[in-house]
Amino acid sequence: MVKHDYTKDDIRRMAKEENVKFLRLMFTDLYGTIKNVEVPISQLEKLLDNKLMFDGSSIDGFVRIEESDMWLYPDLSTWMIFPWGNEHGKVARLICEVYNSDRTPFLGDPRNNLIRVLSEMKQAGFTDFNIGPEPEFFLFKLNESGKPSLNLNDNGSYFDLAPVDLGENCRRDIVLELERMGFDVEASHHEVAPGQHEIDFKYADALHACDNIQTFKLVVKTVARKHGLHATFMPKPLERINGSGMHINMSLMRGKENAFFDENSKDKLSKEAYYFLGGLLKHARSFTAVTNPIVNSYKRLVPGYEAPVYVAWSGRNRSPLVRVPIARGISTRLELRSVDPSANPYLAIAAILEAGLDGLRNKIEPPKSIDRNIYAMDEEERNQNGIKDLPSTLHNALKELKNDEVMQNALGSHLYNNFMEAKRLEWDSYRQEVSQWERDQYLEMY
Repeated sequence: MVKHDYTKDDIRRMAKEENVKFLRLMFTDLYGTIKNVEVPISQLEKLLDNKLMFDGSSIDGFVRIEESDMWLYPDLSTWMIFPWGNEHGKVARLICEVYNSDRTPFLGDPRNNLIRVLSEMKQAGFTDFNIGPEPEFFLFKLNESGKPSLNLNDNGSYFDLAPVDLGENCRRDIVLELERMGFDVEASHHEVAPGQHEIDFKYADALHACDNIQTFKLVVKTVARKHGLHATFMPKPLERINGSGMHINMSLMRGKENAFFDENSKDKLSKEAYYFLGGLLKHARSFTAVTNPIVNSYKRLVPGYEAPVYVAWSGRNRSPLVRVPIARGISTRLELRSVDPSANPYLAIAAILEAGLDGLRNKIEPPKSIDRNIYAMDEEERNQNGIKDLPSTLHNALKELKNDEVMQNALGSHLYNNFMEAKRLEWDSYRQEVSQWERDQYLEMY
């Protein structure tokens, strides 16, 4: 989406011209779930003057009940009118930052935390961190009760067309809705697995790229429902097929110049690009807890299903964690391939950026590139090439995060402590469950 520098008068004018009746004030909780407070248009002036409050104690990971009063500060550049509306009039949204009762930024708000990390980036001499996400999702049929089933809506595969790709009409409608809302959609296609889809939209600065990811998820789920389908961004909803990733393409900017590009170097990559890459690889095992934050994420990060499993990089093949696409000039970028769409985008991008900034601060050189298929290497070959595995479970990823102060600082103490507590509870709950696989394997054997 194009970033708009709207003024308060612009908002007032558009609300009146479009007959907006309700305002949806959106923000994101610790888990990446979109939350919102809906108010009538009569509250617009209070909102524009930052005088709207809500109860923060009711949001997971925010504050205690005795600290509940919090302010919503709208980012005027995120004004958007939903194209679907309702019989009561049009609904507009504004994405908000959360402030404490004393009007200081609340650092338990993931968006505020990303703003904090972006300010570190600017102090280091960079102006923007551009992000191009590639979120994937599955479409399942709804059952008679309107609940998601495990029945896929097609048996298509990569780049298939109708009639094999029965999700084409739904995907096309999603694209049309996104374009009505200002997204610059670059491509949409069926992915490798049955029922799996990808829609790519143009990159944006980090903060608004995260806003776009959240808006994208909302649109996909809303349109899918109209087609009698359930869209899920769960990383691995079905066994023995590919899971859903959200590859993150990234580049650091100095004004209009791409800091990752160097016309005079052999491969056209700058020292900054290499140091940033070095930071990504150094902290990859610890930021995985943030970029792949649920138990199910680690069912995707297994060999044989295209998702990266090993900490390495290459400009040639797609098996390592980080790929350097061949494009150069303004399009020079790094592609991190492990991230999945269950991640809270504000936390994930903050962690990724902080890892890269650590590489720049400490001039961390990346290891040599691995330009052959890592999946074809045995363990001894990987060890000889210094290739480590990503964590195999959420539990192991949390242990890595616990030992990495840089990644803890990327989240800030409030978010880090609440994140660790929530994820330990999630893991404890999971490991107490007995799965059908275990019953099938062991019930008669023992």
